[in-house]
Amino acid sequence: MQNDPRSRILLLLQLLLKQTDEHHYATGADILRFWETHGIQTTRKNVYSDIQLLMDFGLDVICIKSTQNRYSVGSRLLELPELKLLVDAVESSHLITEKKSTALIEKLGHLTSRHNAALLNRPVYMDGTAKPDNEAVYYAIDAIQTAIHKQRAISFQYFEYTPKKEKVLKHKGYRYGFSPYVLIWSRDFYYAVGWSEKHGKLAQFRVDRMTAIQDSDAPYIADPSFDPASYIREIFGMYHDMPQRVTLLCENRTMRNIIDHFGEDVDTEVVDANHFRATVDVAPTPPFFSWVFTFGGAIRIEGPGEALAKMRDMASWLHT
Repeated sequence: MQNDPRSRILLLLQLLLKQTDEHHYATGADILRFWETHGIQTTRKNVYSDIQLLMDFGLDVICIKSTQNRYSVGSRLLELPELKLLVDAVESSHLITEKKSTALIEKLGHLTSRHNAALLNRPVYMDGTAKPDNEAVYYAIDAIQTAIHKQRAISFQYFEYTPKKEKVLKHKGYRYGFSPYVLIWSRDFYYAVGWSEKHGKLAQFRVDRMTAIQDSDAPYIADPSFDPASYIREIFGMYHDMPQRVTLLCENRTMRNIIDHFGEDVDTEVVDANHFRATVDVAPTPPFFSWVFTFGGAIRIEGPGEALAKMRDMASWLHT
């Protein structure tokens, strides 16, 4: 390689980014040897000038001055603790296949030094749910996000499983017309929420069960009043039903659980020294009742009577 200043700068940048960090450095002699391996013969003067040029363009180069100056990259776009969090999220996601997880973690490793990249390869223990083996969901997510951004209607087919675990298309391959509003991440699955032509109302579909997604010539049906945050609060557990105002009698120790699920603006009032009452808007569905059951009576439904009756029916069914 000829002694081209552009090549010299790029090689220096590569060396600093890949070989140095807060615990590893390169001396002027190291840099000169690295250049020599690529056919570049130059002097220590160019080390100083090229380092300064990189700093002028925004690279955070730390210089420890001594008889042999030591150089390393300081701050980066993503620091090691941030990369570890991202790697843990990728590794533990039930949406991302093993193959894709490996590829993404390898790419994240390119954002730090080779020494730190080695620290990203560590096991993350999952809760037992298997990773998927179908990568088509990534393209489905991208297609839906694009349709949301462009406010374009789409169509798709939806599949379910037979008792033999075989995938079959619902309604003999019927194509659903859909105007997507938002993607919601819930319980490690993506749900597409929007206007369904088939149902004539707001509906949600699990993205990993949507297939053959295509743009549609049908008009996009918008709903300016749609609020994703309210939808998540009201359609508890991703079951669509008409929300109701429900009052809950709660022991004081459950306040953090109420806030976790309904937000800090949830309507509450003190009942006595041991209890408070929470008034929430939810869809009275099995996931909501199951959540109430987990507290063993520390949270109880007071009303309305319809919601209380549904929960009692569910409890009777569970004990039969």
